[in-house]
Amino acid sequence: MKNIQILSGIALIALSFTSCKDEKQEQAKKTIDAYVTYVDSVKNVKADDLKADWKDVEAEYNRRAENAQLALADIKDNAAETERINESKTKYEEFKTGMAAALAPPAVSPKQQLRNALFGEGKIGDDMSFAWVNAQNIHSVYQQFVHTVENNKDSYSREDWDEIKLMYEALDSRKNTVEKEGLSSEDNRKIAGLKIKFAPMYTVNRMGAKSEETAAAKK
Repeated sequence: MKNIQILSGIALIALSFTSCKDEKQEQAKKTIDAYVTYVDSVKNVKADDLKADWKDVEAEYNRRAENAQLALADIKDNAAETERINESKTKYEEFKTGMAAALAPPAVSPKQQLRNALFGEGKIGDDMSFAWVNAQNIHSVYQQFVHTVENNKDSYSREDWDEIKLMYEALDSRKNTVEKEGLSSEDNRKIAGLKIKFAPMYTVNRMGAKSEETAAAKK
């Protein structure tokens, strides 16, 4: 009788161990299912809708991916689950590449790059507004403009010079308004000197750039 009780106890322990092991395995599969489902759900969202929360999405993905990888150890024959994880990993990496493109800042056109150099980053956009130029800063604006042109005159194309002329004339137009707002005679004199310096530099170099393009076109 005593032996029967011992054997029964051993059987119960074995059954309990097996049951515990099965539960662990089921939980591991659920963890992997959750990871796969998360990747599929993220892939179905438009990239633009994820931009604001992308850091949170990445953090959650990394957490689930790590848990799924750890869960494999609790599955006896895990070849199929390993393949599922790898497939989801590939899906996510492909989606992440697309997100990188969506998150990248828009490309700056050559024309905007030139405007940024002449006036400062983002000061002049497509609206060509010079409202930020006033009696207090207009001399420094002319100074930066002319010095930038002087430093880069040998690298400008004919199209660059046309854009420079357009910007110069717009700045001159703003000066006419600023003069009525109390432009000092000292700043006015300094700006006049910069304008005298710019005029021949523009004429000579613009002609040179056009000649170079004509010669290149004939080759």
